[in-house]
Amino acid sequence: MIDSAPSLKRTLSFWQVTLYGIGTILGAGIYVLIGEVAAVAGSWTPASFIIAAVLAALTGLSFAELSSRFPVSAGEAVYVEQAFNIKGLSIAIALAVVLTGIVSSATLVNGFAGYFREFVSAPDVVVITLVCITLGIVAIWGIAESVNVAVAITLAELLGLIAVVIVALPAATNNEIVTAAPQALQHPAFYFGVLSGAGIAFYAFIGFEDMVNVAEEVKNVRHVMPKAIILTLVVTTILYFIVATVVVRSMPLTELINTEAPLAKVFSNATGSSTGISIIALFAVINGALIQVLMAARVLYGAGKKGWLPNSLAKVNHTTQTPIMATVLVTVLVLIFALWLPLGTLARLTSLIILVIFTIVNIALLRIKMRSEKTQQDLNIYRVPLWIPIAGATSSGIFAMINGLALM
Repeated sequence: MIDSAPSLKRTLSFWQVTLYGIGTILGAGIYVLIGEVAAVAGSWTPASFIIAAVLAALTGLSFAELSSRFPVSAGEAVYVEQAFNIKGLSIAIALAVVLTGIVSSATLVNGFAGYFREFVSAPDVVVITLVCITLGIVAIWGIAESVNVAVAITLAELLGLIAVVIVALPAATNNEIVTAAPQALQHPAFYFGVLSGAGIAFYAFIGFEDMVNVAEEVKNVRHVMPKAIILTLVVTTILYFIVATVVVRSMPLTELINTEAPLAKVFSNATGSSTGISIIALFAVINGALIQVLMAARVLYGAGKKGWLPNSLAKVNHTTQTPIMATVLVTVLVLIFALWLPLGTLARLTSLIILVIFTIVNIALLRIKMRSEKTQQDLNIYRVPLWIPIAGATSSGIFAMINGLALM
């Protein structure tokens, strides 16, 4: 019986889960994404990041309340089950979340192989296989140990971003403040550029939703998880805004747009070398992949525990207190995707799936809140105003439609 088997161990503190979330959001995206945003938003790139942060925060706040109401693995699927009680929809959501984690991790592993070639010449198949095996071993090792590894790399990422700001600050402050001419502010194309940039920057904030899937391993989860989600979004918003502001003012926009590694280019312009920041970016890639493996394995565990998927996925090892079968399955699928499947279209499709999930989860919270009675349990949870899930569902739905059109 599953009930008599060992369960996941609650070992994660507020700061561990917060840094886990920051590492999930930062990933490797910020190291390459600024140039893409600048290509459409120009010198107003920081404004695009702020708009994206507001849009992400709407859904993030919905996740904060739902994680307090239902602090379990397979979070999104459980939220949908509680709102609609449609088993097929819940299973579909769980599988969609797992798919996004696997494809994201596979994409990052491929990215790691590309970065690794700059330092060591080795066949991609060897590098990808060894990386996937290492990810699987670390994920099986234990949640505290895995998160501690992720936290250590996250701290390195934070130091890397701070280093970029420090070395680029002299060049940024020597330039004149870049502002749009008054007539530009009145032109529709200006707003379209800023909003288009926000659409790209929005994906840099995706990752907070992964935090809820380690809920069964967090201490005092009903109070810790909402605070961790909110602090994670606040910290990443401030970081993105500062980095974006310094970067767009420290180098010509044409140079920023045409480089594949904008932060490395900024660092190189200021110091004459980009090796240090490239190594940090390398670890950022692997950190993002590890977190996605952990998340996907916990969703499979939660779905198995609910009886939606085979019970073997919900078995927890006595020694490591981790779901080994679920973790091994995720690791194998990541390896397969990374080695054989074309990931370009799949990566864009993953973003679309995430936005659809966000839309459904916001609607789920709206339904739950509208029918919820003010029980004592409800009074002890984190709550957001009713307009939050409405705004979250609307914004996520609009971005999902825009992304869907882009795939056609």
